[in-house]
Amino acid sequence: MRHGRLALVSFCIAIAAAAARADETCQSPYLPKITGQEDFLYVWTLGIDGVGDGSDKLVTLGANPAKTGYGKVVSSVSVGGRHEAHHGGFTDDRRQLWMGGLDDSLIFVFDVASDPAHPKLVKTIEDFVAKSGGAVGPHTFYALPGRMLISALSNATDGGGKTALVEYNNQGEWIRTIWMPDGAEYGYDVRVNADLNRMLTSSFTGKNNYMRPLADLMGDAEAMKRFGNTVVVWDFHTRKPLQTLAVPGAPLEIRWALQPNHHYAFTSSALTAKIWSVLRKDDGTFEAVEIGTVGDPAKIPLPVDISLSADDRHLFVSSFNDGTARVFDVSNPRKAVQVYEKKIGKQLNMVSQSWDGKRVYFTSSLLANWDKSGEDGEQFLRAFDWDGKALAKRFEIDFKAEKLGRPHIMNFGSEDFYHGKVAVAGGAE
Repeated sequence: MRHGRLALVSFCIAIAAAAARADETCQSPYLPKITGQEDFLYVWTLGIDGVGDGSDKLVTLGANPAKTGYGKVVSSVSVGGRHEAHHGGFTDDRRQLWMGGLDDSLIFVFDVASDPAHPKLVKTIEDFVAKSGGAVGPHTFYALPGRMLISALSNATDGGGKTALVEYNNQGEWIRTIWMPDGAEYGYDVRVNADLNRMLTSSFTGKNNYMRPLADLMGDAEAMKRFGNTVVVWDFHTRKPLQTLAVPGAPLEIRWALQPNHHYAFTSSALTAKIWSVLRKDDGTFEAVEIGTVGDPAKIPLPVDISLSADDRHLFVSSFNDGTARVFDVSNPRKAVQVYEKKIGKQLNMVSQSWDGKRVYFTSSLLANWDKSGEDGEQFLRAFDWDGKALAKRFEIDFKAEKLGRPHIMNFGSEDFYHGKVAVAGGAE
């Protein structure tokens, strides 16, 4: 009987582990994973003057073909005004979704646990600039135990690229600010490898640049010099910088490898259209290695987002200017080999891939003043199946036709995750 019980326990654990492989691959290791097919996509959307109410909003889309509302708008919550909606993320208990505005640095906190189909705006954090000591432009929201780690893009003194990492607790109270080190003052993304006790940060540009029209910016030679060219390696526990690595051309999103003993991460440089590995060496230090090219750099495809498959084999790279998604085989982390590409739209930004590798989602908007205009200014979410060889469209939402604005970052949601778990244990609000 004892052996039978052990076999049953092992079987249940294996089934649970298999079921858990549905969440996004890019999430914090401190974030519990949703199980099974995702039910919703939470899309943080920039308002457009004269389109709908003109305000930024959190839009909930149905993503589960077995449930009503599939491929349609389920709900939306306007936050009033346009704040340059950009990125956001869950708290470590997945009860709240924090979403930021790059222009005025407001942070909007949504309760997604009480009714996952209809998130509610429960708090607006208005003191980010004052409490952080002058950091501006909250970008990446990264769940830590009981805390939210936020990378900023700029500062309130000169609107340049000198910036910081800022920590809040889950109650919305500021804890501390860690300014970027000398020689690597720019910031963008932040990602943690808990097993290695290492954190990586990347670099972009300051508010004076990212709030400026793209054509105007690219015509200003002096302004184009004010982009970051570094990735910083940190001791995560002490939050101390250990190394500054040269990665020219504004390295943006960072994705750590997900498999055990894969001690490396990937990023792409927007301005030079290169893919980079950040690899741990035998002595414990890291090196940055250029491993591939995205399209024709002379045509400035502008790679802006990446998504790594759970088996660390395929890296999806979306590029804004040519509207194209490319897939690279990165099973050898020192050499990226392109194996597929598909034109997704006339402009393209975010890409989110499910942990089981079967579904990939794309959105179109980059920044309000950088998006294309006229017929080229499509605003969409497009969902695809991925069989390891090609993308096949599932559904799409035209955000302009729905009067919802410009869709940017996506987060996955699930009803079953909260049943008998967070919503009950924590008490629904």
